Amino acid sequence: MAARSRPSGSPVWIERLAASLPGQPVRILETHISWVLLSGDFAYKIKKPLTLGFLDFGTLGKRHQACEDEVRLNRRLAPDIYLGVSTVTGPADSPCLEGAGETIEYAVKMRRFDPEATFDRLQAEGRLEAVQVEAVATRLARFHRDDCARAQAGDAWGHPGTIWQPVAQNLDQIEPHLDMPADRATLAALRVWSGRSHAELTPLMRARKRDGYVRECHGDLHLGNMAWVDGAPLIFDCLEFDAGLRWIDIQSEIAFVFMDLMRRGHAGLAWLFLNVWLEHSGDYAGLALLRYYAVYRALVRSKVALLRAAQNDASARTDARAHLELAAALTRPSPCWLHITHGFSGSGKTTATHERMQSPGAIRLRSDIERKRLAGLDALARSGSAPCGGLYAAHATRRTYGQLAGLASRVLAAGWPVIVDATFTARWQRALLREIARKHGQPFRILDFAAPLDTLRQRIVQRARAGTDASEASLAVLAHQIRNADALDAEELKEALSPQDFAQN
Repeated sequence: MAARSRPSGSPVWIERLAASLPGQPVRILETHISWVLLSGDFAYKIKKPLTLGFLDFGTLGKRHQACEDEVRLNRRLAPDIYLGVSTVTGPADSPCLEGAGETIEYAVKMRRFDPEATFDRLQAEGRLEAVQVEAVATRLARFHRDDCARAQAGDAWGHPGTIWQPVAQNLDQIEPHLDMPADRATLAALRVWSGRSHAELTPLMRARKRDGYVRECHGDLHLGNMAWVDGAPLIFDCLEFDAGLRWIDIQSEIAFVFMDLMRRGHAGLAWLFLNVWLEHSGDYAGLALLRYYAVYRALVRSKVALLRAAQNDASARTDARAHLELAAALTRPSPCWLHITHGFSGSGKTTATHERMQSPGAIRLRSDIERKRLAGLDALARSGSAPCGGLYAAHATRRTYGQLAGLASRVLAAGWPVIVDATFTARWQRALLREIARKHGQPFRILDFAAPLDTLRQRIVQRARAGTDASEASLAVLAHQIRNADALDAEELKEALSPQDFAQN
């Protein structure tokens, strides 16, 4: 028999099936619900005949359906990896794949990829980069928009009671595993906070269900289920065995990634991921739910770690406590403020706010993106508008800044700091956002950018040639801005900060 891993408890027929596969030696890996056979370029996942509280693989028919579901769900994000469902034919003393005998089991056939390419491995080795996080955020926004079925009005999915059930279950299941008084006190406070937040958010949860934001998502979106393969993101291992954990609000899905990056010490990447996803999805209305779902996701991981600790995993209890502490930290309000930029196209506003939104962390709103969203255009689309016509006509500009003000108000109300990236060359535009800050009782600052005219022109030409930014600014646009700009008045200058000043605050 070929050399391979042989986990305790693997049945003899699995050993015999492995011996029949090409690509020897074959490795057998075991999870708590599956056996995985690694054979050459392929992997075959076989469900264990288990009936647990959260899944039922108790009959051959149910295991077949679970395999079909796994392939269907994962082909949405990884069509080149999930190849199909293979039959395992008997008899049991000489099983083989796709043979002529009676079907005794089913296996999900997958194409293998480098296991060192997963995001958790990259992060642990210091190789996780912004470009990879941005690519995943962009892919997920497209997935949520185009590839996720939407829950129907009569479905239980997304109902406030359905949402509360796993939250309460986590709290109940964590409690018996905590032996330190401080941890028990933390959990008790989280129980109170979760209940209060759920009650406050119930109207929004109902509205989200009504408006189609409850969808058939991935369901288990932590860094271990993402990889960087051939210079592109690969997202795999959707949660197939519990529909209730998959049919969720899309904010619950992205909260998992946000939380996981935070837990691993990558707050900047967490904010980057969130902002890129928001820019592509436009789902700023759901941000009021983000904190609630991030706390829930941290508690899920705490529970999983505690279950590992109960199985004598030495490091798991530390991991469980870290997730518990993160959940508690996420309940605490963030310092809120509203900053706007001021400066001509090419003055460095977008570059600086890209850094600012990651550290200390904020939600960034961009006029270049929201202007096109209002017109039904993609961020990188070119409208062909003249400097004072089309999307840049006076009425369209007022509509764009009104949209920015409305979104900023919504984000502040949800408890998150805001940066608005736009030229703000007109005094009325600055006054509009100042009033939003005043209504919410939050600090307001103008981040004032300036650069020599030759530098502005050079940057605009270079950006237009690259074609990788939402801005459509041209030299004609720059000339129009300069002719019509309202300089900051004496009162506004008191609110202004230079890029150097705000970088130090």
